[in-house]
Amino acid sequence: MSAWEVYALRYAERAARSRADSFIFDDNHAAPSPMDYFLWVLRRGEEVILVDTGYDEGEGRRRDRPILLDPREALKPLGLAAEDVTRVIVTHLHYDHAGGLHLFPNAKLHMQAAEMAYATGPCMCHGTLRMPFTGDHVCEAVKRLFSGQVVFHDGDAEIAEGVTVHRIGGHSRGLQCVRVRTGAGWMVLASDASHYYENFLRRKPFPIVVDLQDMLDGFGRLEALASERRLIVPGHDPLVTRLFPSTLAPHVFRLDGGPRGAIPD
Repeated sequence: MSAWEVYALRYAERAARSRADSFIFDDNHAAPSPMDYFLWVLRRGEEVILVDTGYDEGEGRRRDRPILLDPREALKPLGLAAEDVTRVIVTHLHYDHAGGLHLFPNAKLHMQAAEMAYATGPCMCHGTLRMPFTGDHVCEAVKRLFSGQVVFHDGDAEIAEGVTVHRIGGHSRGLQCVRVRTGAGWMVLASDASHYYENFLRRKPFPIVVDLQDMLDGFGRLEALASERRLIVPGHDPLVTRLFPSTLAPHVFRLDGGPRGAIPD
C-alpha cells in the first residue's frame, strides 16, 4: 500500500512559560520555554484520520489560553470539513487534545481503555491529576461510547493499514502515540509522550506526570517504533514549525518527508 501524508496543524501557542514548566530538575528553570499546540491529519487518497482535536475558543477563555485558530478552520486548507471526519485517534483526554471532540460529531474515537478508566476513576479525586482534564470533554467521550462511537484499544493496535497506536502512559495513564508509514519511513507522532525534542533526546521528564517510570521508558519506546530518531515528532515543540515545511497555509506543516535539517542532539 502507498504511504500516508502527515500534516501538523498549529492552532494555538503559549509563550508565557519557563523551562520549569517543561522539564523536571532543569538547571536553567527560569529561562523561557514557549509551547505550540497542534492537531495532526493523516491522509492517503480518500482516507483521512484526524489525530486529536485541539480545543475551542470557549475552553481557551476558561483557561486563559486563547487559540489562534478554531480547529475546524485549521482543517480547511486541506479541503476537509469537520463533519466529514469519521475517524479520530485520541492520544489522551487532556483538554488540549480532546477539547474539540464535540466539533467532530460523525467521528468514531479510537482511544486506550486505560485512558477512559483513568479520566473517570479515583485518580480524578486529586486536583493535581484532574487539572489537565475538563469534565465536559470527558463526558463527550462517554456520550460517544454510549452512541457506539468509541473503539477501545489495549496497548498496540492497528487503526488502518500503515497506522498503529501504542500505549505509552506516563503523562496520562492511557496516553498513546501514533506510528505512521510515510515515504521517509515509520514516523511516530509522540503527542505528549514527548512534548519537546529535548524530553526524549535528553531523557528529561515533563512535570505533568502520573507515572514517571512509564514516561521515561516511553522515550525508548518512541525510538524503537520510529525508523529513525529524526522521524519522532514531539507534541508541542515550536521547533516543528522550523524543521518542517509550511504548506497550503501558514499554520499547516507537512511532516511525511521528514525534517529539513538536523534535529537537536
